[in-house]
Amino acid sequence: MSSGTRTVRNVHQRVVEAPAETVGALLDRLSAPDDPLFPTPVWPAMVLDRPLGVGADGGHGRVRYRVGAHQPGRSVRFDTTGDGLGSGYHRFDVEPLGPGRCRISHVLEVTMGARAFAFFKLAIEPVHDTMVEEAFDNAERAALGGDLPHPPARRPVRALLVNRLFWARPATVPVPPEAALLHAAVPAPDYADAYRMPLPPGMPRGPLAWRQVLPFPVRGVSDTELMLGEDASHLDFRASVVIDEDAVTLATAVRLHNARGRLYFAVVRRVHPLLTRLILRRAHRRIAFGARPAGERNRVPAGDQRSPASASRTSARSASDARPA
Repeated sequence: MSSGTRTVRNVHQRVVEAPAETVGALLDRLSAPDDPLFPTPVWPAMVLDRPLGVGADGGHGRVRYRVGAHQPGRSVRFDTTGDGLGSGYHRFDVEPLGPGRCRISHVLEVTMGARAFAFFKLAIEPVHDTMVEEAFDNAERAALGGDLPHPPARRPVRALLVNRLFWARPATVPVPPEAALLHAAVPAPDYADAYRMPLPPGMPRGPLAWRQVLPFPVRGVSDTELMLGEDASHLDFRASVVIDEDAVTLATAVRLHNARGRLYFAVVRRVHPLLTRLILRRAHRRIAFGARPAGERNRVPAGDQRSPASASRTSARSASDARPA
């Protein structure tokens, strides 16, 4: 190691009162649509370009890696790629401790330059530590099938600050044609705009979850759209929250009635885009923090109504039957 580099070794461990087969089955669902471990939507999801397996490329947030080793039901190692974190790996392991107990661990070992090391210690490490501990919480939630036997992982102030600073920001887009209620209510607006944000795994897909985004009466609801608004003598205002599978869009439309409305909106228009983006971003983050943890919502694999323990026992028997004598 040169004098200009530093090596970080960060280790987390937790004993889970559940069989290793149960927790290992959860580990094998990392990056899947029903991933029960990664603490989304508060933190970035793990996204890979294919199902979990050696060679799969991806990452979470700005951290890039490739699956370098995978022992189903026991361990997975992710080797860093690119310059986002440094040169090294992070890995999850599940170790049996008896018939009904196991240890889940996470090890991060990376070598980086001095400036990257300072940034890691200041901003990245508190986020990393929080994400790993929340992933362990999710492992316990999913494996035990109930409430945590201890308080959930604490989110330090620094981690929350970094979360706020790097939270996704709205992108300006055209008013989507899917905003059918908005188009019907204001077919020829004097002003219209729209801003879009991604919906990570775990964010609610029902429009009523966004009822508090603006303090206006509800004017209409459909399966994918919530329209709010208010009428006044000088203008009519409508705002629609439009949900699709991957994103939420906040679209607004204004119809002006007279000179007073034109004068009023000439002033408001200067700050409207900034305020609308700020309102959407704050609502997006607030709703994410209120979402159910992955270990609760994805306790059982998609399409499988059995308990995690019974599902993992079936998987273990199938694997045993497939082994050569």
